[in-house]
Amino acid sequence: MKYFGTDGFRGEANVDLNVVHAYKVGRFLGWYYGQEHKARIVIGKDTRRSSYMFEDALASGLTASGADVYLLHVTPTPSVSYVVRTEQFDCGIMISASHNPYYDNGLKVINGNGHKLEAEVEEKIEEYIDAPEDTIPLATRDHIGCTVDYAIGRHRYIGYLMSLATRSFKNVRVGLDCANGSSYSVAKGVFDALGAKTFAIGMNPDGTNINAGCGSTHIDNLQKYVVENNLDVGFAYDGDADRCLAIDDKGEIIDGDAILYLCGCYMQEKGELNNHTIVTTVMSNLGLYKALDKKGIAYEKTAVGDKYVNACMTEKGHSLGGEQSGHIIFSKYAVTGDGVLTSLMLMEVMLEKKQRLSELRKELKIYPQVLKNVRVADKPAAINDQDVIAATEAVEKALGSDGRILLRESGTEPVIRVMVEAGTEKLCEEYVDQVIEVLEKKGHVVKG
Repeated sequence: MKYFGTDGFRGEANVDLNVVHAYKVGRFLGWYYGQEHKARIVIGKDTRRSSYMFEDALASGLTASGADVYLLHVTPTPSVSYVVRTEQFDCGIMISASHNPYYDNGLKVINGNGHKLEAEVEEKIEEYIDAPEDTIPLATRDHIGCTVDYAIGRHRYIGYLMSLATRSFKNVRVGLDCANGSSYSVAKGVFDALGAKTFAIGMNPDGTNINAGCGSTHIDNLQKYVVENNLDVGFAYDGDADRCLAIDDKGEIIDGDAILYLCGCYMQEKGELNNHTIVTTVMSNLGLYKALDKKGIAYEKTAVGDKYVNACMTEKGHSLGGEQSGHIIFSKYAVTGDGVLTSLMLMEVMLEKKQRLSELRKELKIYPQVLKNVRVADKPAAINDQDVIAATEAVEKALGSDGRILLRESGTEPVIRVMVEAGTEKLCEEYVDQVIEVLEKKGHVVKG
């Protein structure tokens, strides 16, 4: 599609995604969901400066088409999904570019079931955006929509998270990195209320510092903080708080694969791992699969993107799935990745097992992995180039069962991602660079 990728409509604010786009998205959704009744649509946003601009543009478009708009204000993406699902809204819109820099932004549309919007509706939105004439009627008189402050929706979500804790967090020293993003309005309050001794950073958003040297994309910040303050555990969220990475008591990273392993083994023991299966993506580490094999836990692999993980879980009734990046879905409690929920689930594992994360993850041996992003002129042309395919196959043959290589297109950027897992990081680097060298020789790479 032209505008919508794997994670909504995303790009640099007022360059790739501008206020007119947002207004038209609002106009279409207000009309689409309001054909048989007055549409009720909820909007959340993260802390980046342009989020306020897009919120106004969306609200204008929605109300002009006759929809009533409910504003959650700064809130995590999963809270929008929760509110839509539990309070009978027609759809929700989250304004965020997730882990991207502050100057990017995005529109994530969530359907009435709390899932990401269907592709066929996204296609209709794109057709409307590019149409030479506006064929959607403007609402008039008492049919014009209104805008409602709906902070209570976020508060209900916070209450829901707190209700999921199985025991008190008293005496547990917890570090949080809220990325100067959406979780700053939720996470610390939840942990404080549950009794933890909470130490939080990334709590001072100014519109331009979201994800800047903090959060799950700059995990070294929290690693240092956990060690220096002698904390029991740390949790880092991304800009819209739909992903979580953890730091154990020794300052080591617990990524999405390790979270899936720890929670999967725990759920298997409790008889809560549906079908004895975890849903992963093709980016999950080879070490995860070998560890799951030893535990007798099956796994499925989907394309990268939590929407694909969720689709597989929904279709087959699985209860746990996620991505290495920290998007983890617990289908018993949510239909989307939820960073704060994930951290609460890890706390449950620690407290119920009476062990630290560093002890719990001992049997999981992660293979060194190197991932490099290569900016290219044409993604399909680059990835389907016969010489690039041959170079990839040569690496596969050399690695055998002791590693793997994966090339894939980014869903949101003009980038090919080249990833290798092998016995040593040096070997990973060598094989990744071999393939990138072929991409460069064939003229696919865009410099700068």
